[in-house]
Amino acid sequence: MEFPHLHDWDLDAAAAIALQRQLAGRLCCRSEKPLLQQLVAGVDVSCRWQSDRFHAAVVVLSFPALQPVASAAASARSSFPYIPGLLSFRELPVVLQAFRQLPLRPDLVLVDGQGIAHPRGIGLASHLGLWLQLPTIGCAKSRLFGHHQPVGETRGARQPLFSPEGEQVGQVLRTRSRVKPLYVSPGHLINNEEAVRLVLACGAGYRLPEPTRLAHQAANARRREQDGG
Repeated sequence: MEFPHLHDWDLDAAAAIALQRQLAGRLCCRSEKPLLQQLVAGVDVSCRWQSDRFHAAVVVLSFPALQPVASAAASARSSFPYIPGLLSFRELPVVLQAFRQLPLRPDLVLVDGQGIAHPRGIGLASHLGLWLQLPTIGCAKSRLFGHHQPVGETRGARQPLFSPEGEQVGQVLRTRSRVKPLYVSPGHLINNEEAVRLVLACGAGYRLPEPTRLAHQAANARRREQDGG
């Protein structure tokens, strides 16, 4: 898969924050055209505790059958420090390496990370969407930003996720009854309602949507293969 170069990665934390603020203004949280959904990708990154070596996996599934049709993986070191809100500067370079090895271009990407539910409005899913110029959805397992009311216990229950200023930046979605919800937020080229609809449509009975669940397994397998644990 090919895509244009968006920016360099040789940045310190202050420059990374400045870049995020600049890039956030380029995000589009609406669907510019009807979404094609024949190929849905999931992305995840695995890393041993306190290691500087990251392992990314992309798994592409058919939709709505949710059958794997392609995958790619990559490993790389990163010297960028762990700083909440700047995760993409540690993980996105290796994710992009994996995407460059894909033999096809997906229609939609689900990311184990944040979309616009982020202090500067540009989490990993949003940042990736700008690089790939594809619709992306953040499907995070924990809350980084915002507040919400309690979520019902049944699958499909949801509550809006609001920024401190009262802007809706995502939805807290119960993807499986009586298990912890996911924090679903638009990444790029998609809106809140479409994001939730598609995350539910990509479910296969687990907490995680099937694309990111399989990517999680593949990233962990890559880490074990490369790092031995």
